Amino acid sequence: PQVTRVFDKIYRLIAGRANPDALVRKVVMGLNWTVAVVADGDGNIATGLCYSHTNVPRTLPWSGTLVGRRVGEIIPWQLSWNSAESAVATAVINADINLREILCASAQILENTAPGHLRVFAHFLANEELIPNNAHVAIIGHYPGIDTLSHGRQLTILERNPQPGDLPDTAAEQVLPTADWVFITASSIANKTLPRLLELSTNAKVVLMGPSLPWLAEWREFGVDYLAGVQVGDAPQ
Repeated sequence: PQVTRVFDKIYRLIAGRANPDALVRKVVMGLNWTVAVVADGDGNIATGLCYSHTNVPRTLPWSGTLVGRRVGEIIPWQLSWNSAESAVATAVINADINLREILCASAQILENTAPGHLRVFAHFLANEELIPNNAHVAIIGHYPGIDTLSHGRQLTILERNPQPGDLPDTAAEQVLPTADWVFITASSIANKTLPRLLELSTNAKVVLMGPSLPWLAEWREFGVDYLAGVQVGDAPQ
């Protein structure tokens, strides 16, 4: 099936861009974000992030054993259905990619006054030439306050734990093929829903966004038109 081929290509791409010989320096699993620090053989250090899934196992058999491991040992966890393992792997891979990829260096810094979780939406939705007022915009994930930035556009929110006004994430099968713009959280990489979301969004302009994003130019091959991520520049080592 097509979605299986896309799944394989996406995760092979991400895994293949990580240096298996780099070393894990630090891993912290927080309530909202998992943070990893990775160092290469030349002593260069970078930080990567991934959204921490709320439903992680209560006990982690590998807790306290990750520092000093090679990135290659962690890469296979990206395909794990254990949410803690996939979050750690995504953060580790993102950190390693940040050591070498220069794509984000040429990115436009968003300096609008919107809160951090709404800054990407404020940038795009304020541009009527880019997104016309009659456009149908679908957003994967609930972002508090997003309705204040709609500027009259039809916004459809797809959320795994729907709040009033949201649709369940299973509605993506019906909503995304008819959307003009789709904003997809990069945390969908870790929970393995991204390949299907991209397949459903082939008729739309797609923004892949969030701190879980690995900065790779090849996303365009999967129908992604815009990347909106972060780079940690001053994390304590």
